[in-house]
Amino acid sequence: MPDAPAKAAPGTPPRWPSFAAREAGWLRAWLAAALRWMSQGWREQGPQALAALLAASCGGLQVHQRWGALLAALDDLLQHGTDAIFRAADLAAFPRTLIGIGLVLMSFGLLLRARVAWAISLLLALLSAGLALWFARRPDMVFITASLLIFVLLAYGRRFNRSSLTAGSLFALLGVGSLLVYGMLGSLWFGAGYAPPIRNLSTALYYTVETMSTVGYGDIVPRAAEARMFTVSLIVLGITVFATTLSVVIGPLVGGSLKRALEGRMQRQNRHNHYVIIGASSLAHMLWKELHSRNVAITVIVPPGRASPYPEDADVVVGDATSNEVLLLAGVPQAKLVLTLRNDDAENAFTVLAVKELAPGVKTIAGVNDARHLSKIRRVQPDMLFAPQLLGSEILVRNLFDEPIDNDMVRKLLFGHD
Repeated sequence: MPDAPAKAAPGTPPRWPSFAAREAGWLRAWLAAALRWMSQGWREQGPQALAALLAASCGGLQVHQRWGALLAALDDLLQHGTDAIFRAADLAAFPRTLIGIGLVLMSFGLLLRARVAWAISLLLALLSAGLALWFARRPDMVFITASLLIFVLLAYGRRFNRSSLTAGSLFALLGVGSLLVYGMLGSLWFGAGYAPPIRNLSTALYYTVETMSTVGYGDIVPRAAEARMFTVSLIVLGITVFATTLSVVIGPLVGGSLKRALEGRMQRQNRHNHYVIIGASSLAHMLWKELHSRNVAITVIVPPGRASPYPEDADVVVGDATSNEVLLLAGVPQAKLVLTLRNDDAENAFTVLAVKELAPGVKTIAGVNDARHLSKIRRVQPDMLFAPQLLGSEILVRNLFDEPIDNDMVRKLLFGHD
């Protein structure tokens, strides 16, 4: 019969943890990983997502609260014309609804961390909080949500530092829409001071667009002093909104293209006596980091269609490294050293041939991914061969047998000389 298992002495802890203990350990590990994921997600996307959620909530609350009054005011305007313009209680729905729509639109810009969306959202949140407190005479949900939005925008203002075309387009839409509402309501309010009088919504829209665009056909002329002052304000605001819209929407497009062109030209002029790394392998990336930490000028050539591991501020040229145009763009003839560290040894060999044909006097270093290709790559005659497999295996063996490691041996192994 097999021996019975030995019993543990009293007070001796069990050799293996119980099932409950293992479950508790897994649960703690899962919670720790979840907390790390949530913490990282908050640092990356949390503030802008929270600001966008608060902006959309504050805007949605205002639109929901004022929607019935807005529809009633529009119905009065369509049915009674200028007689309804003096009903201030109904017209009070227009600005608050417009502010709410603006906050909803700006929430998309906040997600993109756009600076213009941050500035407009802060202004609209201040207006929302002030108007909510004024009309309700006490803090309500709109006031509380707007106050939270103001706090988040001020606390994380540095996060919103991007120039976004989408946010600029939303700002343009909001500005033009606000000016249209202002012009239509003002035209109806001062409608009796025009010749002929403005008494319906379609005429008010026509006159607003005509004045905002500074066309001025002369078919509707302001006669009263109040109507003339309103027309002056509409012209000034129209020019301002259109100019601002062009600067916000067209400016980043033209400025970005000009900036890229100037930066590309300046980089080409500064590419002199520098290092050129060809490839997007892990070895090439690590070498770039080490050289960058030593403040060395580096230009990287990355093949098209592959993800680049290099940061945005790196001097990266995307293209085929065997093309003379790409090599000239990277400043290879003026380079101090060219290192081809691609994952394919055949591509490294062809790149060395292209560099030697274009710039015979530039020193080249070819990486060898497979030590069996060492003799084949030597045939293209690079100035140095980088064979990390030989280096690693030899150092490991010498370390196991306590053999000395000197600089000459490392250099011989590093560059693959016999």
